[in-house]
Amino acid sequence: MDKLSAITGVVLAGGRATRMGGQNKGLMLLNGKALWRHVADRLATQVERVAVSANRDLDAYGACSYPVITDTLPDFPGPLAGMLSVMQNLESEWYLFCPCDTPHIPEELAQQLWTAKGNAPAVWVNDGERDHPAIALMHRSAQVPLAGYLARGERRVMVFLREVNGKEVVIPDKTAFANVNTLDELERWQEK
Repeated sequence: MDKLSAITGVVLAGGRATRMGGQNKGLMLLNGKALWRHVADRLATQVERVAVSANRDLDAYGACSYPVITDTLPDFPGPLAGMLSVMQNLESEWYLFCPCDTPHIPEELAQQLWTAKGNAPAVWVNDGERDHPAIALMHRSAQVPLAGYLARGERRVMVFLREVNGKEVVIPDKTAFANVNTLDELERWQEK
């Protein structure tokens, strides 16, 4: 599969990681590799450019060859703040956002979302049972409405995606989109 040059892949690693006991989730090791690297490596095979949205441990993320973008809004206001900061700082036609705790995203995720988007300015993943709005392909035109949405104090990703007339793309694979949210879940994912 050819890499999609119109898309910048973005690893969202800017949260507080409260369910990981405050440890930086993206830097937790899964089978000897940081969670965020699993996601970045998957994205790098699908798109021409990859970036990381992070707010802590910037030296660790900066040791990679990818641009590292911090939130322009204070106090970790959620994934949408990371999305906006990336759109404000990196020029791209489209952005494929993936949380750092989804290490098993499909190897053809970018192509699947690209093919299914039609004329929608944004699409997100549904695994056949539940939505995963932080796994989203978003056009750069969403930047202005996103800035306004956050300025109103809103934070819910799904609500925003619906406001901009986004649509879900069903990719029936719960394992591919499973989140590693806690230390117990991380331990279960480790290879024995």
